[in-house]
Amino acid sequence: MSIAVLDAPGRGAGVDVEQLPCHREDPELFFAESPSDVELAKSLCGSCPVRSECLDGALARREPWGVWGGQLVVQGVVVPRKRPRGRPRKSEAAA
Repeated sequence: MSIAVLDAPGRGAGVDVEQLPCHREDPELFFAESPSDVELAKSLCGSCPVRSECLDGALARREPWGVWGGQLVVQGVVVPRKRPRGRPRKSEAAA
């Protein structure tokens, strides 16, 4: 997330950037491959004061991937969950 989002008038005013989850935690967590790590990153965003601004900015920039504002973004759009690596099971594909 760009710091400019936090500096914009009326947006993120008074927010200590170092206290944001994406600055406290390992940044790699917000771009993880593991579905469980992605869910953890999404949950960390739950209490973030600039969550909606973060998501709006990511969608406007069409971010290619990552957790932004508590949502998983893939190819510039929000997706509900990360699919695990590998081929889906045949029983799941038939359903």
